[in-house]
Amino acid sequence: MFNRMVVATDIVTTADAPVISAARFARQHAARLYLLHVMESASTENRRLIRHFETGAEMIADADYEQAIRQRLEKAYRDDLSDIPHELRVTAGYPWEEILRWAKAIDTDLILLGPHSTRAKQKGVVRIAGRVGSTVENVVTQATCPVMVVNRPAQANHLAFQRVLVAVDFSRSCECAVCFAAELAHHHRSRLFVFHMIPVPPFPKYTRIDYRADVAHAKKRLASFYDSYLDGTDHQYLIRAGALPHLEILTGAGENKVDLIIMGSHTKEKPGNWYPGSAVERVAYRAACPAMVVTDPGALTHWDLTVPADDGEGKDRLIRVFSGT
Repeated sequence: MFNRMVVATDIVTTADAPVISAARFARQHAARLYLLHVMESASTENRRLIRHFETGAEMIADADYEQAIRQRLEKAYRDDLSDIPHELRVTAGYPWEEILRWAKAIDTDLILLGPHSTRAKQKGVVRIAGRVGSTVENVVTQATCPVMVVNRPAQANHLAFQRVLVAVDFSRSCECAVCFAAELAHHHRSRLFVFHMIPVPPFPKYTRIDYRADVAHAKKRLASFYDSYLDGTDHQYLIRAGALPHLEILTGAGENKVDLIIMGSHTKEKPGNWYPGSAVERVAYRAACPAMVVTDPGALTHWDLTVPADDGEGKDRLIRVFSGT
């Protein structure tokens, strides 16, 4: 299903979780892996003005420094990449720009990233709980292929993706995510959990009867949106009530012991959606398993998949509390 994967790391001296996971994933798919290290620019005027990876001192990246970085990376990942077709690139610039540039050049199927810079302190970056970092944010916002965020090295058996959760509201991006998830489930013969959260009103008038009515209504609505994509897959609709989508998604993933979470992001849609991009950030930041984000219908073209054009009629994409009516 995947033939070309790009993985980026800012770690030079030791193995990084996204690269380890990418190597295992590439091995399973007999894919070619493209490993990228970006020497992050310290100046907007001179892209080659960087900070030394050990001392943090500003310097101009020359050919000798690039070669030293390359040798460090080759040593760190010698065992992981020895039996995998791969290409290693070291370049100067802004990480998200270089990641997107190389991904576009090779027409990659998948980008793999860590949720936050592991060199945050050295680079003077303040980590914020629940935020995945500017590199991931910019890549997710602009990539036209799925982006996988990896918190910790994923074991090979988990990368078989036997149990997959796809979190949905009724947005177009989530429709793309379900379409992609169904194709992945067919390929891996996965059990697919289609997850939706009902936003519960913060007042006591919302009764158990109201909740049961909302669940019944949501099931019908989910079926009308997604059944056509899920034909032939082993799938189940999961509905939970709550106020914070990311907490319910993570709870649902934990309860069902899933190997992968797939989400659609609203970063490319018009503002005002109830289910914000922050849910994607918070899930990717906290998830025990990899989280894959699909942001664009263009991501589906790699697998000859399409989502019907949205003419604005016939599908109610709003998130609302039905309160038993």
